[in-house]
Amino acid sequence: GDVYKRQMKGMVIKMSTDEKKRFIMDKVDVCVIGAGHAGCEAALACARLGLETVIFTVSVDSIALMPCNPNVGGSSKGHLVREIDALGGEMGKNIDKTFIQSKMLNVSKGPAVHSLRAQADKAEYSRAMRKVLENQDHLTIKQAEVCEILWEEEEDKDTKELKKKVTGVVTYSGAVYECKRVVLCTGTYLRARCLCGEAITYTGPNGLQPANHLPDSLKEMGIELRRFKTGTPARMDKRSIDFSKMEEQFGDKEIVPFSFSTDPESIQKEQISCYLTYTNEKTHEIIRSNLDRSPIYAGIIEGTGPRYCPSIEDKVVKFADKDRHQVFIEPEGLHTNEMYVGGMSSSLPEEVQLAMYRTVPGLEHCKIVRNAYAIEYDCINAKQLYPTLAFKKVNGLYAGGQFNGSSGYEEAAAQGLMAGLNAALSLLGKQEIVLDRSQAYIGVLIDDLVTKDNREPYRMMTSRAEYRLLLRQDNADLRLRKIGYEAGLVSKEDYEKLLRKEELIKEEIKRLKNTKVGGSQKIQEFLTAHESNPLKNAVSLADLMCRQELSYELLAEIDEKRPVLPKDVVEQVEIELKYEGYIERQSRQVEQYKKMEKKLLPVDIDYDDVPSLRIEARQKLKEFRPVSVGQASRISGVSPADISVLLVYLEQRNHQHK
Repeated sequence: GDVYKRQMKGMVIKMSTDEKKRFIMDKVDVCVIGAGHAGCEAALACARLGLETVIFTVSVDSIALMPCNPNVGGSSKGHLVREIDALGGEMGKNIDKTFIQSKMLNVSKGPAVHSLRAQADKAEYSRAMRKVLENQDHLTIKQAEVCEILWEEEEDKDTKELKKKVTGVVTYSGAVYECKRVVLCTGTYLRARCLCGEAITYTGPNGLQPANHLPDSLKEMGIELRRFKTGTPARMDKRSIDFSKMEEQFGDKEIVPFSFSTDPESIQKEQISCYLTYTNEKTHEIIRSNLDRSPIYAGIIEGTGPRYCPSIEDKVVKFADKDRHQVFIEPEGLHTNEMYVGGMSSSLPEEVQLAMYRTVPGLEHCKIVRNAYAIEYDCINAKQLYPTLAFKKVNGLYAGGQFNGSSGYEEAAAQGLMAGLNAALSLLGKQEIVLDRSQAYIGVLIDDLVTKDNREPYRMMTSRAEYRLLLRQDNADLRLRKIGYEAGLVSKEDYEKLLRKEELIKEEIKRLKNTKVGGSQKIQEFLTAHESNPLKNAVSLADLMCRQELSYELLAEIDEKRPVLPKDVVEQVEIELKYEGYIERQSRQVEQYKKMEKKLLPVDIDYDDVPSLRIEARQKLKEFRPVSVGQASRISGVSPADISVLLVYLEQRNHQHK
């Protein structure tokens, strides 16, 4: 029979298929494989829609584990967390319960790039999320390694071709869970191995058991796997660090919650400091002298690493002109002395790491608790997925998180939520949800994954979003709450709260536009006091607010009939009025974009029948099978001329079918 190998801490255990006695353990609706940030959101979405769901994890203690950085949010990632929350996900609520420092980034810039970031207590974050899962109706947690996915063939109702359909999963112990949907959220565990210099251990993150058997099953199903790599820095003993040589980094005085459901007053608390220091030429010289011992440069690592989260070796080599790099020293939690060394991930040998770290100011006598390491793992090219995150070749199979070739907790959670939600909706016979690029950062993330041949772990950035002035983190609830409510993940109470907020915003904008002020002495003195030009004619309060030097708060002095409004309403009123012209311009761009997105491509279209298409475009369209003309236009290798040819063909085809 087939031989399954388990490589764990040097041991190899062999077990043939004949020896395994399979038995039906349970019949459920959905099986979620993996309980990281993607798996948690996927399983909760399915269970909250009433589907019997099992979530599998190699260790119950690793639920919502943060194997790398101890924070949630950050530039563009904060947008994702807010959107997850608006749709009814859990990440925002969980970090609000477990953060130890919170900070709004990019406040000196415009609201489009403001991003919330919070330091998490790692252990508490994991513990709190596990508690949510354990107490969720219709959800069962199972510590077991899934080694095989069961499937059978059926005729596709659209193309009439034979297509695979999932029917269940098999654990290493031989237990069978029959199900109708499977969501793959395996993270960095598939055939994982960790590298620290010449030392290689066949484990997942933090020394956890890898999943060595599932890749073979996926390949048998026709799923193509690839090898990616990521890494993490060392953890230091706090007592061995001299913080006096570093710049102290404080949290915000007024803490803003991630979740729209969290009462801001309930999370105002004392915060823990982080610290900033820098590498120097001594650091870089040690690294350059030992590059031949780095698995990355010695050719030992097969996988491709993330361009936008490079190791310190990569930084020194690729940015040779820089004489220093930032290093952030961040606490891992309230009840541990471990400190995370942000910005210095590495796969150099242990003795080189220690020498390297000890050249950094404040780390001269540091003691390493956990070595830095690189980890490589199996994942997929997400071009094998529809925008719903369902596999094109296998009915009932969905995927989310780092398994899809992305990086980051937030990207993972966003995909997990959408994969789980769509798996549930399809099973319930409802319309699956695809967020487009004009609706959400989640839409940009998934669209980039499924339409581009990403050669490295994908990381979300504000620059990737064309309509970022509309997709601000502050208005995620206004954009997406209704979708979450209609899908069944947002409560009626939260949705009604949103409707009231929308009404208050609308009423206040209307009042400010209709409230006129003239050139009275009081008004002119107010304007002079705030270094603003005096009035020659009567203008509205809305017009005054558009002046850069004035704000909603300052105008209270001359706004006698102002109502008392919540802070989040005031924030929206000010942004909508100050950026009204820009917002209207971007909204017009979105209208043009949506026209292309609404032009759907038939599932049975044969691109070989489309005359005048270039060979490369024909190949790419057959490979990616885009669902709309808009999606087709974003595929590398498909030119504007090819899109014009496609539009003409669709017009002729529609005319023939009438």
